[in-house]
Amino acid sequence: MRTEAGRRHRLIVLFGCCLSLFIVSLDVTIVNVALPSVQHHLHASLSGLQWVVDAYVLVVASLLMFSGSMGDRIGRRRMFQTGLVVFAAGSFLCSVAPSLTLLIVFRMVQAVGGSMLNPNSLSVMTSVFTDPRERAQAIGVWGGVFGVSAAAGPVIGGVLIAAVGWRSIFWVNIPVAALAFYLMQRYAPESRAARPRRPDPVGQAIVIVVLAALAYAIIEGPADGWASGTILGLWGVSAAGLVVFLRYESRRAEPLLELRFFRSPPFTGAAVIATAIFFVLSGFLFLNTLYLQEVRGYSALLAGAATLPATLVIAAVAPLSGRFVGRRGTRLPLSAAGLLIVAGCLLLAGEAPSTPFLQLAAAYVLIGAAMGLANPPITNTAVAGMPASQTGVAAGVASTSRQVGNVLGVAVIGAVVTDGLHRRLAAALRPLPLRPSVLAHVVHTSVGASGLRLPAGTPDAAKIRSLVDSSFTLAGHDGWYLAAAAGVVTFAVGLSTTGPNARSRAAAVMAAD
Repeated sequence: MRTEAGRRHRLIVLFGCCLSLFIVSLDVTIVNVALPSVQHHLHASLSGLQWVVDAYVLVVASLLMFSGSMGDRIGRRRMFQTGLVVFAAGSFLCSVAPSLTLLIVFRMVQAVGGSMLNPNSLSVMTSVFTDPRERAQAIGVWGGVFGVSAAAGPVIGGVLIAAVGWRSIFWVNIPVAALAFYLMQRYAPESRAARPRRPDPVGQAIVIVVLAALAYAIIEGPADGWASGTILGLWGVSAAGLVVFLRYESRRAEPLLELRFFRSPPFTGAAVIATAIFFVLSGFLFLNTLYLQEVRGYSALLAGAATLPATLVIAAVAPLSGRFVGRRGTRLPLSAAGLLIVAGCLLLAGEAPSTPFLQLAAAYVLIGAAMGLANPPITNTAVAGMPASQTGVAAGVASTSRQVGNVLGVAVIGAVVTDGLHRRLAAALRPLPLRPSVLAHVVHTSVGASGLRLPAGTPDAAKIRSLVDSSFTLAGHDGWYLAAAAGVVTFAVGLSTTGPNARSRAAAVMAAD
């Protein structure tokens, strides 16, 4: 009886941990569906929409490893519960944000809480599930929630936006976070690391500066000018910060980032693949949502339903990939994922405002299958050849690489599309009899014809709207080609850094250290 009660408590803890992953993952896809509504109501530019997404993932990427180490020091359950409170508070603030600037600030507050959830929920689970077999099953269930929440996000977001408005997408997080907090308080024991790593505030600060400067330079480059003093200065800050970070971390006994791990081919490959895969995923979610709603004129609900071929395939393929990795290794799913990304993105690079939906759905299935295949092997590849005492740190770096990929996907693909849209629109509209102020307004504020607001009496309004749609679609082709290139990187790195030989080289490197 006591054993059965203990098992029930462990399952309740697992459920609470899964709730946190659900709302964090849900927040990614549900926010992307809301971007056109945010653009209409808060008069956001394309770069402003990029910041709504990237402000969140930038903070998560910067703080993920720090939050995990702090949980080891002050208590995983305490850190996890703190994250739930901050995430819920940030969600509420986002729902009442009166301006785009404040929405971005509140998204950063939300992200501070989000950075505390995933690493510490995983640590709570591993402390509760002490039996190796049960622990593996629990982690498998926990990881599978990502696919479920990714599939649910577009539909839930579409329903809420259609029924209540875009602000309601943030309300979902609050009751879920409250339930998870209660379950942790009631059923999860507190745990700490026997020997927690020392904090590295200097390294942490440098990481924030490097990523923030890089993201700002990429996102604002099309508007400020790539050769402007501000953008060039930010490139310099980011590059100099990276050099300082590498020198500083190499001299610390307990660095924020274990640089010696990058001598392991599987570890380095996992970091590169995680960055490339999530570069594609975040860019896909961002660009495709704008195309469906702003160019094709879909409602938020219809756009959410339209992306189900991708998200459902992610949910279906991910568990199969996990089982395959356990039996046959990581090389085939990682290299196959790269080829599927190339095929899916090249299909999307041929889209037009009136492309048949079946062609889009085929591309969504290919990209969804790639994401489902690639995500489970990433952590497995990162820890290949690592001693047991270092697997947690290696897995943390893999998670951080995913978030860096999210930051770069929205920033880089968004910047390429913005730059291409501005150039194409300016050239297409120049022959029309438009006042300079109207021309500048259309070029620098339009995303698609559905969200375009033209002054009353503007001549050739229908033609302008058609040019906006065609220009955005053509600019989007540049983004899809760039995403396809990331697929090529995934394929090449997956072949060269996985397999028995790579694992044995990794083990030899770590043994030598």
